[in-house]
Amino acid sequence: MVRVLTHREDRRRQAFTLLEVLIVVAIIVILVGLGGTYAFRSFEDAKKNAARITASDLGAAAQRYQLQFGSLPDQLAVLAQPPEGSPFIEARILTDPWGNAFRYDPSGPRNGGLKPDIWAVAPDGIECGNWPAR
Repeated sequence: MVRVLTHREDRRRQAFTLLEVLIVVAIIVILVGLGGTYAFRSFEDAKKNAARITASDLGAAAQRYQLQFGSLPDQLAVLAQPPEGSPFIEARILTDPWGNAFRYDPSGPRNGGLKPDIWAVAPDGIECGNWPAR
């Protein structure tokens, strides 16, 4: 015996219900939200690492300046435009990954006075500098 489907029964089998579609959309939104949070955190960690590396590079440039001129520079900008000779760094390096100027303390208390302290402050308040990790 062959059963004949009515038009209404036939349509139900061809499409998803509104509830099914909403559930799938909700799951997708949740997964994208979780993935976006993880990706954002990874980008911020990468920026912090880049700031630490750049701070170390600036510290090395300041020490080369000291070898050539006998003292550390008063400010980091001097490294890009020394009184004589070629620059120790490019001027663009003086800006941290968040677009702010690196901070500088030539007395270097966090480095035991052996080299200058150079650091950036991340948006979450964490200082990323050229001193040893604690």
